[in-house]
Amino acid sequence: MKHRHLLGAALLLPLEGLAQTCGVITPRQTEGPFFTPNSPKRISLLEGKEKSRLVVTGTVLSAQCKPVPNALLDFWHSDEDGAYDNRGFRYRGHQHADAQGRFRLETIVPAEYPGRTRHIHVKVQAPGKRILTTQLYFPGDPANKRDGLYRQELEMKQRGPEASFDFVVDA
Repeated sequence: MKHRHLLGAALLLPLEGLAQTCGVITPRQTEGPFFTPNSPKRISLLEGKEKSRLVVTGTVLSAQCKPVPNALLDFWHSDEDGAYDNRGFRYRGHQHADAQGRFRLETIVPAEYPGRTRHIHVKVQAPGKRILTTQLYFPGDPANKRDGLYRQELEMKQRGPEASFDFVVDA
């Protein structure tokens, strides 16, 4: 078979999975001092008066690249001034992924607080499995360079007020 025929045949093969991170569990990070258990179940953390809005979407996947239905996701982050609500559940909430492992979170872009870049905390758990605690970061944020916890592989893909991140968990 000639070289150009091999190249043509290769182009017909599905490219799915070549750029995915399946097989590599999402890196764990500290939950920090501000986690509060028993957050309310909700997909929107917005209260209606926010100036900056952000929609984060993604999929929870197994190491074998299979969607994880009904995975639990618990999100929390600081407010517009860099403060966490430690008395209530402002900018805190949990949800379950759908049958295809997809989730959607409506929230704000959190502010920095001393020593940290902007980030969103999350706990992700496949049904009956170990909880993965990690943090998501914003691409291109100047404070990423000076944050000792920041990890590039935990950056969301962001386009304007929309961001995405796929979690890979033990499932």
